[in-house]
Formats: sequence, structure tokens, C-alpha cells
Amino acid sequence: MKTLREVACGQTVTVKKLTGDGPVKRRIMDMGITKGVDIYVRKVAPLGDPVEVTVRGYELSLRKADAEMIEVE
Repeated sequence: MKTLREVACGQTVTVKKLTGDGPVKRRIMDMGITKGVDIYVRKVAPLGDPVEVTVRGYELSLRKADAEMIEVE
């Protein structure tokens, strides 16, 4: 299974599953990242942190640790 952290710049992926537990998972869901939603990866910082994505028409920066909890296809 591939995570959002492994996705290359310029790709669009679909969320399959959110891993992680409790408050962290809730926070990711509150940002609009839920199963079935498309995520476009805009930019990845040189050291991989943060990852800039577009979700539901707005831009978002995610930490590497958060991006690893989002399984995509």
C-alpha cells in the first residue's frame, strides 16, 4: 500500500484509508481528507517536510508524519 508521503509532485491520488488513531486521525479528517477524496500533490519540500497538497479546492501543508498515515492509490 502506498502512502501520501511516497507520491511524486504533480500527481493526483485518491484516499483509500486513514491509519493512525484518535486525535491525529480526527485532525486529518477535519482538514477534509477522507476516504474517496482526490488529493493533488503540489510541492514536496527538499527534505520532504512539509508536503503541499490541494484537497477539495483548497491548499494544505502536511507534515511527513501525517502524510504517512494517509493510504492512497
